[in-house]
Amino acid sequence: MSNLAELIPEPVPAPDPIADALARSKQDPGAIFEPEVLALLRQVRDADPARWARVRHAVKEAKTVSMVDLDKLTSPANEAAGGTDELFPEVTLWPDLVDVAELLEALAAIIRRHVIADPATVHAAALWTAFTWFVDVVNVAPIANITAPEKRCGKTVMLGVLARLACRSLAVSNIAPAALFRALELWTPTLLIDEVDAFLAEHEEARGILNAGFTRDSAFVIRCVGDDHMPTRFNVWGAKALCGIGKIADTLSDRSIQLRLRRKLPGERTVKIRHADPAAFAELVSKLARFAIDNREAVRTARPAEVDGLNDRANDCWEPLLAVAEVAGGNWPRIARNAAATLHGLEEDTPSIGAELLASIRDAFDTRRAERLATADLLEALAEDEEAPWAAWNRGKPMTPHQLSKRLSEFGIKPSTHRIGYKVAKGYKREQFTEAFKRYLSADTPATAVTPSQASNHAAYSGFKGVTQAPIVTDKNRLKASNGAACDDVTDKDRVQTEDNAEYFG
Repeated sequence: MSNLAELIPEPVPAPDPIADALARSKQDPGAIFEPEVLALLRQVRDADPARWARVRHAVKEAKTVSMVDLDKLTSPANEAAGGTDELFPEVTLWPDLVDVAELLEALAAIIRRHVIADPATVHAAALWTAFTWFVDVVNVAPIANITAPEKRCGKTVMLGVLARLACRSLAVSNIAPAALFRALELWTPTLLIDEVDAFLAEHEEARGILNAGFTRDSAFVIRCVGDDHMPTRFNVWGAKALCGIGKIADTLSDRSIQLRLRRKLPGERTVKIRHADPAAFAELVSKLARFAIDNREAVRTARPAEVDGLNDRANDCWEPLLAVAEVAGGNWPRIARNAAATLHGLEEDTPSIGAELLASIRDAFDTRRAERLATADLLEALAEDEEAPWAAWNRGKPMTPHQLSKRLSEFGIKPSTHRIGYKVAKGYKREQFTEAFKRYLSADTPATAVTPSQASNHAAYSGFKGVTQAPIVTDKNRLKASNGAACDDVTDKDRVQTEDNAEYFG
């Protein structure tokens, strides 16, 4: 009997999906929350309390998933309210091959049916919608920033159109930051947030989460979760659309495709989104799904040329949209490039505050025809520009030397001590700004005119303060304008010359 028992093989234990998911969760915390594993965990929780206690103990010992998240996501209430089938209905694939150029035209047409926008915005929205179906094969996920200068321009309507066409769309009016990164980790949806201006004002932390999802390799945030405050990494990769009034934060705007809407004129007509034909949207979604299945590899390997004139970040934003346009063929590569140049060309007209300060400083040097300016003189010149913010920068008062120094230190520019007349004061040389001007100001950035006021009847006028050339002899009896007209008097003190005839600036 003993020999016979040795010949009978021992039964192989059945695989345990929960144990396997727990082991994998050490590298991927989301493994324990895969739909199949969650369903099994819920069964264990309801039917086998003893085993459930052992599972919870194993999860706690592994320290890869918080106990709070485990309990919430396996609770019966969560199963009833948050199932992925209800959130993301199954899409039926279009049975035939899809003409992609025609599909993009149909997307543009249905967008125009519901919102008022220029052609560049409509084409960009159509391309962005198609891109969401390839989010798992591209490496950049630009934000669709739906914006308008005033209310009642159709922003929420545009968001509704995108929600009906995008892949795995999840539209929300508000969402807590804690729920934001968990939803992105769990479902990888196309997230559409309405009234984002009010949302970000209340949840500053959310801006960093949205920023992080721009590129695949950096789409992670780390948060402490659970009673034990376990640091946990969350993947926040995915397509996102934001809808609000006015300009969003620069960090978000820099990662966005700008979809600018405008208010309807009296003769313009659109179809209300609540009256939209569900069958028309369902057909387009079906074709988009088929397009994505058939062209995943083509979009993944596409390397479209950059758009001339766009900065590096703008070209990054448009890379996946241009890849879709390239695969579509026809006129769409040209249409996409025109849309990129149009939308980002408008965006370039609004420089950052740092670039605006540099432009004003360049104007100050040009206006005073100086190679060196004392800090006080530079601040005085900045405050003279009524359209710039510097005259009221310090809570309604002019910018202070410390504020100027702090801003310029971000560009690696610091004040140094110079002799000014008989005194010593801190100031700046124009040569200190040469590299910053080249890097952050375009060649065609408007500058303040430096032509001085002229004497009437072509009469002569005197020299300029701060000209650092050969010594200027300024007669005490300055030239007068004819007919009693005034001349500019910009040389207000005798200059101090060094032995080598160099001139200190004032």
